[in-house]
Amino acid sequence: MKIGTIGAGNIAQAFVRHAAKAGFEITISSKSGPAALAELAATIGPGVRAGTVEEAVQADLVLLSVPWDAVAEVLANVPAWRGQVVVDTTNAIHFPDFKPLDLGPKTSTELVAEQAPGARVVKGFNATGAAILALDPNEGGGKRVIFISGDDASAKAEVLQMLDAMGFAGIDLGSLAIGGRFQQFPGPLSGTNLAQFPA
Repeated sequence: MKIGTIGAGNIAQAFVRHAAKAGFEITISSKSGPAALAELAATIGPGVRAGTVEEAVQADLVLLSVPWDAVAEVLANVPAWRGQVVVDTTNAIHFPDFKPLDLGPKTSTELVAEQAPGARVVKGFNATGAAILALDPNEGGGKRVIFISGDDASAKAEVLQMLDAMGFAGIDLGSLAIGGRFQQFPGPLSGTNLAQFPA
């Protein structure tokens, strides 16, 4: 599996470091362009390269990690999705006061999915803070939990396999409408730091 990122902030960097350690080939991108990310890519490892957003979205799995107010523009500039898995890390929050935006009856990731036709969208990596996410996923003899949700079973299976390779315990919460509401800020799982231990 080849991985691309749209965005290179703290969540994306934490994700990329774990993915690189697991041996995945990764292209990181942001609106700043490849030159601004070249040094970061070099510090993470040889399997990571800086590229354009256009290059990043050619990957098998694409991490969407940008501020909510940039989502629509970013997705509108992707010519076409070809069945790739898009992992949506965004939270619909107003900055700088961190108040949740009123999106009506739909979850934020349902709206992302509507704006990314042809992609298989999975919610993930949004309920745990970047500082915690950056830590070793092995926690006290267990594995740090990453919650996911989505409406495509095969996409979720691919994400769960990736999480396992990265050392996390992935837990599927179901559909975007149900699981996504638990995950998104200020849902009951937002901001959690949980570990799964062997039975």
